[in-house]
Amino acid sequence: MACLMLLCGTASLNAAGKLSNRRAPGFSLPDLKGQQYDGADFRGKVLLVEFMQTGCPFCKTMSGILEQTKAKYGTRIQILSVVVMPDTPDNVQKYIKEQNITTPILFDCGQMTASYLKITQQNPIVKFPHLFLVDKDGTIRNDFDHDDINRGLVTAKALAAEIDKLLADAPQGGSQKKR
Repeated sequence: MACLMLLCGTASLNAAGKLSNRRAPGFSLPDLKGQQYDGADFRGKVLLVEFMQTGCPFCKTMSGILEQTKAKYGTRIQILSVVVMPDTPDNVQKYIKEQNITTPILFDCGQMTASYLKITQQNPIVKFPHLFLVDKDGTIRNDFDHDDINRGLVTAKALAAEIDKLLADAPQGGSQKKR
């Protein structure tokens, strides 16, 4: 039974999510210190973009997985987390301290979130967390929604397998600025 669950989880990660296989929307957002992060600055690197809320228990789990991922890959990848209201700088500061977060958490007024999650009047529902894997050329290659994460299908090991594939792919073009 456990083997079947592992196979299902691996198969789920190997299939691109429903919001994948498109150019990653552009953005420039501030962190707690006011430093701007522009998605274009990370061309040439694998970029993980997580949409989360500080009060979400599944987001805490995802944050732990992302911290493990950062420890494994270091500067070969970039991880950015994004929050929207009702999160505040105070909530984010507390979350960073309690969860030992070392990756930037950015503040969005909603435009970037809507672009990535394709939020419209016909599709107004947002569930957190949601994770996007963007390749070196700026294309979303996979995304994992709230349900994937809640079912435990996104683990540090499974995420590493996805990142390894993206790191192995030679970039088709573009450049990156150093941070």
